[in-house]
Amino acid sequence: MRPDNLYNELKTIAEKLGIAVKEHNLRNAGIHVTSGLCRVKDQDLFVMDKRLPIREKTENLAECLGRQNLDNVYIVPAIREMLDKYKG
Repeated sequence: MRPDNLYNELKTIAEKLGIAVKEHNLRNAGIHVTSGLCRVKDQDLFVMDKRLPIREKTENLAECLGRQNLDNVYIVPAIREMLDKYKG
């Protein structure tokens, strides 16, 4: 699977879990921040640094999703195997 397709598939899985994925330029924040999951007004939000290479975006999002309960979400086997690496 192409890296951009993989990243988009992970974003779709996040949406199914109720996690919105937003990309922002985190270098303009004025403080050192990194991509990650947060909660804003009872909404789970994954803030992604849009300047990261697609590979790093995919790894960051996969790490977050791997820690979520994925039992009730259909995920193609190749992606589920990747996410299982991040189960903690």
